[in-house]
Amino acid sequence: MHIEKNVFENIFNIVMDIKGKTKDNLNAWKDLKIICNRSELEADKRRPNVMPKAIYTLTREQKRRICEWVTHLKFSDDYASNLAHCVDMKELRLHAIKSHDCRVLMQKLIRIAFREMLPELVWGALTEINILFKIQCSTTLVVNKLQELEVRAVIILCNLKKIFPPSFFD
Repeated sequence: MHIEKNVFENIFNIVMDIKGKTKDNLNAWKDLKIICNRSELEADKRRPNVMPKAIYTLTREQKRRICEWVTHLKFSDDYASNLAHCVDMKELRLHAIKSHDCRVLMQKLIRIAFREMLPELVWGALTEINILFKIQCSTTLVVNKLQELEVRAVIILCNLKKIFPPSFFD
């Protein structure tokens, strides 16, 4: 459950571009030129101290819509806590989310929240990792699904590495 929380926080913080909560910074972007050949993620040569907007980050308006959506979510008793208490509308971020709430967000809601806001490539990779956690953390484990998941996990990781910078993977 704690691994799932860490993965959720990494994904959510990098997509929402939360300052100080993500390792996606200017130094990481400068390292991309040395580490790998991904020109779309390299810092701009004309403005070396400015990070370009990545395909996996949301605009301020999109972040506001996500925060408002989370504020208005209603759950049945004992399914999840009131997530409205975790929303900071000034900073446009979520904070102090419990592990179980991260599980609900990761397995059920992140696909819905980012569906219309992220490119298909990014949304598809996030959907795959959601399915991975859903199968892995289910109450009933099916051997065939776990064997299939073992193969899919490698593909999912490769797809995530195609999208996110190396600093995302810690």
